[in-house]
Order: sequence, then C-alpha cells, then structure tokens
Amino acid sequence: MRTNLPIICAVLPHRGRRGAVALLSCCLLWLVVACGSTPGSAVVTPAPTATSKPTATPEVPGTATPLLTYSGHVGPVIGVAWSPDNTRIASCGNDGTVQVWAVESGNLLWKTRIGHYAFAVAWSPDGRKIAGGAGDGNVTLLDASNGQQLAAYTDQSGAIEGLAWSPDSTFIVAGSQDKTADVWNVRTGKRVLSYTGHSAAVARVAWSPDGKHIASASYDGTVQVWDASTGKRLLSYSGNGAPVWSVAWSPDGKHIVSGTGAAGAFPPVRAQNTVKIWDPTTGQTVLTYAGTSDQYETYALAWSPDSQSIVSAGDDQIIPVWNATTGKDLFHYQGQSQGIFGLAWSADGTRIASAGIDGTVQIWKPQT
Repeated sequence: MRTNLPIICAVLPHRGRRGAVALLSCCLLWLVVACGSTPGSAVVTPAPTATSKPTATPEVPGTATPLLTYSGHVGPVIGVAWSPDNTRIASCGNDGTVQVWAVESGNLLWKTRIGHYAFAVAWSPDGRKIAGGAGDGNVTLLDASNGQQLAAYTDQSGAIEGLAWSPDSTFIVAGSQDKTADVWNVRTGKRVLSYTGHSAAVARVAWSPDGKHIASASYDGTVQVWDASTGKRLLSYSGNGAPVWSVAWSPDGKHIVSGTGAAGAFPPVRAQNTVKIWDPTTGQTVLTYAGTSDQYETYALAWSPDSQSIVSAGDDQIIPVWNATTGKDLFHYQGQSQGIFGLAWSADGTRIASAGIDGTVQIWKPQT
C-alpha cells in the first residue's frame, strides 16, 4: 500500500502524494527538506554515546530480515553510504548533517553540519574520506575518522544531488542542479573538468569500476556516459522515457541500471516510469524491470557486489530485490513507513541500508 508524503507542510494541502513528489523534485526535495532543518555553520559534534538502538522487528516470511533502525537524523534522510570495511555507515539529509555511526550498535560516532540541507554522501574507496553535497552547491570533504572538514569545493551554483568517487580515491564527481557534473582532484583541490552535456539538473552520477568513464543521470531524460579524463561524451541513453533520478554501474562494469521519477514534471509522470538495465558501450537495453506497480517511481538503486541482483526503491515503502538477469523479484523489504531516497549494499554482500522520508536508516539482510 502506498502512503501520502506527510512532509510537504502547508505548500500543497490538497494535491496529494504524486503532485507533492513532482513539485518536491523540482529542486531535489526542496519542498521535502525545507520542513525541518535549520541553518548553521559547519560544526563537528563528537558523540560517544548511543543515539539509537537495534529495533526488534519480527521476521515476516518472504521478506528481508530487519537488523537495526538508526534514528539519529531530524527529518528525511536522503543519502547513505557504507564504509569499505562494512563497519560504519555515513548518512545525510534534511537536517544538513553528515552522520557516521557504527553498524552493529547504531552508536553515533560523529556528525558534521555541511549546510542547510545535505543531499548526497559518498565514502572514498580507501576509507579515509567522506564527501557530502549540500543544497547551496558546495561539496564538503570530511575526514572519515572524526568528521573534520578537509576541503570545500564551491564552484557549482545548484544543489549537489549526486556524488561518486573514482576507484583510486583521487577524484570525485559532483552532479548539480545547475546542469553540470564537475570532477575534482581531492589531492590538489583543483577542478579538472566540468561536464555540461545535460539540458536539465543532474540527479545522480556513477563512476565506472575501471575508472575510465562516468555516467550522469538527468531530469532531461537521459543518462550520458563520458570520458572521466576529457569530459568527451561517448553515449547518451534515453531508453527510460522519463526524467532519470537514479543510476548505478554494475561492479563488473558490464551494465548500467537507471530509474525514473516525477522530477520537475507537473502534473507528475504517471506513465513510462521504468527501471532499465543497459549496455554502456552500445546503449542497448538489456532488461526492463516493471517495479512494484504500474506507476513505480525509482529514486534509489544499488547493485549487489557480485552484479547478480539489484535493490531499488522509490515513492512507496516497498523495497524489492530482484534478479539482474531475469527481472524476477526475489523478495520485498517493507520495514520503512514512507518513500525511500537512499540505498547502499555492503561490500561483503551481507546487508543493505535504506534511507527514507520517515527519518530512519534501516539495515537489513538480503536473502538472495
């Protein structure tokens, strides 16, 4: 069952959930995230004591097993990322903070405010740094061990909606509402290129496992693949047929999965919402996933480490895990009470983290 989004405040009292999602997404959840966070300068708050405890939820046959619910954020949680060693999680959201907490206990280790809102978070492959993207267009680089700010990149003028690291942890790409995707060298602090191939906001970005290419998903209805060194566009995929909100590169490098949502369209997109798996070298569609309903909007995607399965989520609280070859649903997780905007699969393949509008991050065990 779908639920109305109860976070639009007084802006849209009668338009309903889908109208809310459409306007919400005009500026990556500006209507969503404006309902709870307060302005503040960048600060680091150590917190050695626990702020959340595992939530005991009975296992339901045919669904995933909930392991822990983290409730450290105030308001919706937008992004989530695992540490490479699978022991910690970084999350960000409505309250403008990046928070890092222990996976087994739910204890908050530190939190850093990076702006009024925090829309994206990414953990470097070497485990040493975390990047956070804010609503003011800034990318903040943090020390993963303590949350101290290491650098800030401020050249993009729109909200940062997507972040991805190069496999060698040397570069980071930031997708912005100003229609650009900028690549930064984190060792020198210099921007090495700015990709300007899209005609609308860049919603998500993904770096290829071999480090050579970047995929950027946009509200213009395309996913574009371009050279990570030169910015030359290699391919533009428009097979989703609607504004693209989510994109993920398979760990084996062979495929890309992308999903659509309402984005800036009003009235909202009620048809052609699709999740597609496709070949990044040819642009050929390999598989179309129907989703959990005929109007399934997908705001988050993640591959399993072995590239065999995909977890997706969107404007309902159903989170399906499905076979990347056949599109067959393997099981559903329904532990969260509202829409989902962040998903991450642990590197060891044993757990999935989901983040959503209900203000929680939940960890659960995939049953693939």
